Amino acid sequence: MTLTHLSLAQFRSWSRLDLDLDHRPLAIFGSNGSGKTNILEAVSMLAPGRGLRAAPAPDQARQGRDAGWRIRAAVDDHAVETAAPPGQSRSVLIDDKPVAQTALGRLLRILWLVPAMDRLWSDPPEARRRFLDRVTLSLFPDHADVALTYDRAMRERNRLLKDQIGDPGWYRALEAQMGDAGAALTRNRQAALTAIMAAQDGGDFPAATLTLLPGEGQADDPDPDSIAARLAAMRPRDLGAGRSLTGPHRADLGAHWGPQDMPAALSSTGEQKALLLSLILANARALSDQPVVLLLDEVAAHLDADRRAALYDRICALPAQSLLTGTGPELFDSFGPRARRLAVTRDDGVSAAAEIAA
Repeated sequence: MTLTHLSLAQFRSWSRLDLDLDHRPLAIFGSNGSGKTNILEAVSMLAPGRGLRAAPAPDQARQGRDAGWRIRAAVDDHAVETAAPPGQSRSVLIDDKPVAQTALGRLLRILWLVPAMDRLWSDPPEARRRFLDRVTLSLFPDHADVALTYDRAMRERNRLLKDQIGDPGWYRALEAQMGDAGAALTRNRQAALTAIMAAQDGGDFPAATLTLLPGEGQADDPDPDSIAARLAAMRPRDLGAGRSLTGPHRADLGAHWGPQDMPAALSSTGEQKALLLSLILANARALSDQPVVLLLDEVAAHLDADRRAALYDRICALPAQSLLTGTGPELFDSFGPRARRLAVTRDDGVSAAAEIAA
């Protein structure tokens, strides 16, 4: 499947946008604040979740929180729509039929890299966990359903803990659910890391050894009975904290690369950027038998001309659709005629786009 058309209505800075897409990379350029990243965000809303900015739906409306927005897309023969009408929650339609957001993950695999992720290796574990789960979801679409099952059971257990409920009978079924779903989460994550490492190709973008770190909650345990037993043993401490302190929701992602086995957190800014790009490219290669859309926002930042050219060569070799943004057309010169160019401007708060010849 491929994304062949994108239509926006009242989304972010776009009053209206109709954009045809093909297999060629699309290089989107314009000044800061022109609305180019909003196009990438719209595409990311065709995946489960809140998209690349993780924004609440009301905040994405061009005319304010009391207004609404709509995104329509053609994915081969399928019509996809996601919208947030005024005062209503976000909805998803595939071929005019209402579906859960998780159904989007089975239609397209959408991967993204945005400037905020440059801090991934210095951010708190939660950021790396979200990154890991997006990677895992791209490889295993049922990962979202498993995560929802785990989160529901954990929220209910946390409610009991906050209410200082001490009766073990209230906890056993919830801890069994957390054990089953938590083990599945861990197995999916471990399988995803194995697939990503196998798909790395090194060169200008370093290959890394990736590990699922247990943190304080022994979050790398794939045994459901062990997880449930640990939750039961931790109840007195959890009651004191008012929340669950053990389980896969405490996981962290570790990365080391190079002959010195350098931790990612101790690498330079440029090396960290190259490592992130390596992981995103490996993720796309690991999905070679799936429909992939790759979103790279301000990707040229921290890359010298040679590494930028190497990146574009790899993007063109991927079995994926790619959309990239940058502030000027010169950043995409290394693509030559292999990529389309889209110039974005903004006037009186409304964005406009025009395709430019290579």
